[in-house]
Amino acid sequence: MINDAGIVRDLFVFGGSAGGLEALLEVLSRLPREFPATIGVALHRSASLESQLVEIVGRHVPLPVSEPSDGESLKPGHIYLAPRDFHMTVEDERWRLDRGPKVHRMRPAVDPLLTSAATARGERAVGVLLSGGGVDGVEGLIAITGKGGLSIAQAPEQARQPSMPVSAIRADDVDAVLRLQEIAAILPLLAAGRGVELSRSAEVC
Repeated sequence: MINDAGIVRDLFVFGGSAGGLEALLEVLSRLPREFPATIGVALHRSASLESQLVEIVGRHVPLPVSEPSDGESLKPGHIYLAPRDFHMTVEDERWRLDRGPKVHRMRPAVDPLLTSAATARGERAVGVLLSGGGVDGVEGLIAITGKGGLSIAQAPEQARQPSMPVSAIRADDVDAVLRLQEIAAILPLLAAGRGVELSRSAEVC
């Protein structure tokens, strides 16, 4: 069982790259309209090409979606997407955007978001690493786990590009390795402070 201590998890941070958008939509489209927690997302995206990411995500999910402005307060029941060419982090309950050095050759990168979530919310944070190439996000999941938060990796056999979740599974004792439908099913339970029973096939040994 995960979350057997009954902690209300109120910040969920997602990261992904190749195949990550499709995986993200599969998860977020299944959430209830009354989902009470804040969701932050960092997907690898081009710094130079215009993107309709907010519109694409907004068409598929029941929650409001936006790219935050620097200094904007976190709101529950809202999905925030890292803008192109900006790292997005959490500081003093506000979103911070910056064009600092690229991380893993990317901006936005996943690690800054997840690491800052660990610092900001500690055990109330949940990190989810989806399909993608490379190791971005591994350090962030380790930070979340180290603060008592929960770390989840997409099942590699379901990921279009499995190296991101595989790297997390190998480097960090993640709390769960789940298929997308399973991730969507447990998020509302974690946000409500409920414990979640996992089948042996979904647990990380």
